[in-house]
Amino acid sequence: MTDDKHHRTGTFRSLRVPNYRWWFLGALVSNIGTWMQRIAQDWLVFNDLSHEDSTAMGIVMALQFLPQLFLAPYAGLLADRSDRRKVLFLTQGAMAVLAALLGVLVISGSAQLWQVYVFALLLGIVTAIDSPVRQTFVSNLVQDRDLPNAVALNSMSFNSARLIGPAIAGLLVAAVGSGPVFLINTVTFLAMIGAIVAIDTTRLRPMPRVSRASSRLRDGFAYVRSRPDILIVMVGAFLVGTFGMNSAINIAAMATSEFGYGANQFGFLTSAMAIGSVSGTLMAAKRERPRLRFIFGAAGLFGLTCLAAAASPNVVVFAVILIPMGLASLTFITSANAYVQVSTEPHMRGRVMSIYMAVFMGGTPIGAPVVGRINDLWGARWGLGVAVAAGLATALLGFLWYWRSQHLHLTYDRSRRGFVRLERDADYAPITAALEVQEPR
Repeated sequence: MTDDKHHRTGTFRSLRVPNYRWWFLGALVSNIGTWMQRIAQDWLVFNDLSHEDSTAMGIVMALQFLPQLFLAPYAGLLADRSDRRKVLFLTQGAMAVLAALLGVLVISGSAQLWQVYVFALLLGIVTAIDSPVRQTFVSNLVQDRDLPNAVALNSMSFNSARLIGPAIAGLLVAAVGSGPVFLINTVTFLAMIGAIVAIDTTRLRPMPRVSRASSRLRDGFAYVRSRPDILIVMVGAFLVGTFGMNSAINIAAMATSEFGYGANQFGFLTSAMAIGSVSGTLMAAKRERPRLRFIFGAAGLFGLTCLAAAASPNVVVFAVILIPMGLASLTFITSANAYVQVSTEPHMRGRVMSIYMAVFMGGTPIGAPVVGRINDLWGARWGLGVAVAAGLATALLGFLWYWRSQHLHLTYDRSRRGFVRLERDADYAPITAALEVQEPR
């Protein structure tokens, strides 16, 4: 065991836990394969099967994330009732089989767009079951005090893979096509399955036993309604997840229609965004418990960086701006995820996280086709404009909620000309702050 001081300050402290270390390494290898497959799938649809149709990409994303809306809450029940390790073994194996089947279709030259649609839907069904269980399984691996750190390191693993996988996939797709990339992803799933097998079950943290009578789905929704802080985070996650996190569509459209580049450059642009994403997860890993102001501030920064990206005059500027965009987006995602997990009672964590995943990822079937259609009708820069609106609206919503929850109001201070005082209502603890303004005429 590590001492308390290390637990308070170590950015990589969760890696001292052997079970979590196995999990982290297996996920890193598997995530590299997953990101390679994402680039291959996006390019297969966008370039090979639909001839640069952003709407087709939006449909694929919608089908892949649609099951989150309907299945994720029930997967949360599964996470609270079942052996999470066994569930993950089955879901990871199923995803490996799906990747292998699509790889064979592409290599044989028989892949058609409708088959990719079916693949996306099936993958979405498995992912809808896998995601809440995978998110909550982390709490079996580490102590509660290390949970925000472990969540952040999970995101770092995912985005380190995002830095590596797309760059490799871009080179492979340009050299040999997308088919072999799907087969490589099948192999990388074996690393995750191996890590699950290697985990020492005697050292897993036992979770509170939840009976079927006490683990009702509606209890999860009731719990979220009773927690305004969690509810506002979920509303923000829905806005950003639905209308902001469509980087695959936006980057592909900007790379081809605005800058005239191909698969190789598409992969490297995705990796550029991942540089910022890794930085964002490292920032989140250092924080013991994310604050709401930090979460909504990151959403505002995301909106501003999307605005700068939409105005990029060339691909170099666009690639550079993708770095802070990735930082802001992953700071928001990681911090919101950690806040919801840490703030939720352990016996409710599976259901609450499944609701969070449903609103965050389940909105993609709404947002992705909309963004894809906007790209087709008015261009890639307007598609990024949707992300601008999502980020800034989330930041504004968070600010207004914080203002109301803290019972704040502004009062013009006539004793000090040109000052407005920030105060709490009389029934609440006072706050001292002043802002200089022009005296009203």
